[in-house]
Amino acid sequence: MTAEEKFSSAEVLEIQELYKHFPHKSAACMEGLKVIQKHRRWVSDAAVKELGELLDMSPAAIDSIATYYNLIFRRPVGRHVVLICDSVSCWIMGYNRVRDHVCSRLGASLGATTDDGRFTLLPIVCLGACDHAPAMMVDGELHTDLDERRIDAVLAR
Repeated sequence: MTAEEKFSSAEVLEIQELYKHFPHKSAACMEGLKVIQKHRRWVSDAAVKELGELLDMSPAAIDSIATYYNLIFRRPVGRHVVLICDSVSCWIMGYNRVRDHVCSRLGASLGATTDDGRFTLLPIVCLGACDHAPAMMVDGELHTDLDERRIDAVLAR
């Protein structure tokens, strides 16, 4: 494991603080994955192994949890993650238009990261904003009632 792959002392302390609140270290797995992703934007195989050592879990057990949740990224992502809702409500209210405009504007397809590493575009099953569809989320911030003008304003920020 390279020096860049090893957890920083801040990451270790943050994860150790988490598992103090659970009856078993392994119960802090999901929160530990979130800590890693907060610091690194994604969870590498090396990070899975190191988290396993901290939580007394096998890498396979941690990987099974990490891959179950679609918001834990197991591949590198851009500095900004754009989640485009493709639920039934968003499909009916213009998902195709939103998807096409975002992809065109950023020059990347769904599942890809822009060449400059700035944006990763991902579909997501539901953002819970059906009454204001179509919707997307950028870096955890929900944007609803989307049209081309709103999308351009969001991406400009």
